[in-house]
Amino acid sequence: MSNSRVTRKQLLLGAAPAVAAVPLGGYAVASAAGADRTAVHEHGDVRPGHAAMIGADVPAPGGPHDLDGLLVPPPALPHSPGRVREYTLTADDREVEVAQGVTFAAWTYNGTVPGPIIRATEDDLLRVHFVNGGAHPHTIHFHGIHPADMDGVFEIVGPGERFTYEFPARPAGMQLYHCHATPLKKHIHKGLYGAFVIDPKEPRKPAQELVMVMNGFDTDGDGENNFYTVNGKAFYYAKYPIRVRRSQTVRIYLANLTEFDLINSFHLHGEFFRYYPTGSTDHFEYTDTVMQCQGERGIVEIDFHSTGTFMFHAHQSEFAELGWMGFFDVVD
Repeated sequence: MSNSRVTRKQLLLGAAPAVAAVPLGGYAVASAAGADRTAVHEHGDVRPGHAAMIGADVPAPGGPHDLDGLLVPPPALPHSPGRVREYTLTADDREVEVAQGVTFAAWTYNGTVPGPIIRATEDDLLRVHFVNGGAHPHTIHFHGIHPADMDGVFEIVGPGERFTYEFPARPAGMQLYHCHATPLKKHIHKGLYGAFVIDPKEPRKPAQELVMVMNGFDTDGDGENNFYTVNGKAFYYAKYPIRVRRSQTVRIYLANLTEFDLINSFHLHGEFFRYYPTGSTDHFEYTDTVMQCQGERGIVEIDFHSTGTFMFHAHQSEFAELGWMGFFDVVD
């Protein structure tokens, strides 16, 4: 982690309503230092007194396409019983940058936190080759329906070993996967989790599809998260707003893998959306805010009525001020 050991409390003391970014002990945090502070939009326009950071000056790590592979899922395939969908996941100990200038000693699947998106269609035969390249025993536990010997609880894979998980993909919905080795909270908090999308036999209607995995990072080892993110980088989608079209449904596969906090949430400004818990039925709630406990997930469908810039964030203000916020850039 960063050489600066700034606690969550110290971060929040400087956080207030976000207007501009200033460094605090090597960490990039929000500050309300005065009304003369400004936020610079990605396209160059200056917004004095804006209620949140946005655009090029946001202290987010990474380049404009660094998270594309975690945000945009592979395309859905038509129903074809028995088709094999094959993936390889490698556990690896790796330093990842979770906030500007702040690294975290993560345990990863394929080098990222969260791990890669796994997608299959109901009744596909899913075959996942797991290689443990890390220094600790690990597993993969898939949420869904599968045989007992494919559950990732007893099939402990030691460093340098490998195991192949094989089972039919079911049921349809937004699922997830994570390590189930003990101590469980450490293996999850360190980063061993990811999205597992199973498409139904009858295809969902066309949409612009996105994956958002909510998570947190305890960078000073005190059992409390110092940063909160979607897809692993604080403030990333404030620096790089997600462009979507008003004329097309936006479908978000949303999951919460945050450790050390009981719940996380997703709130959208200026719109309501359909929320399908677990995405396994046609029943939805029409709302602008959803709460998820750890391991909970669902599908969000948005039909934007207006163009413009719309904020999304955790509706725990503390989480938003510590990195979990971003914007949709809605165009025609």
